[in-house]
Amino acid sequence: MVQQTSVLDRRFMTFDDVKEVLSISSTQAYSLVRSGELRAIRVGGRGQWRIENAELEAYIQRSYFVPVSTS
Repeated sequence: MVQQTSVLDRRFMTFDDVKEVLSISSTQAYSLVRSGELRAIRVGGRGQWRIENAELEAYIQRSYFVPVSTS
């Protein structure tokens, strides 16, 4: 029996995985990496981008809106 792993169970994800998790376009995912908001590495001879699951989770945590108190 072949065991399926979820995107979130793998250590590294592709842009397609990230866009699926965040419900964004590939262009938006690429822009997050290019701007430095989402850290990624390049691997292989063709320089494919990979985003570590922990980095995506850290990005999500940093992105939560925290209202400023007006007192």
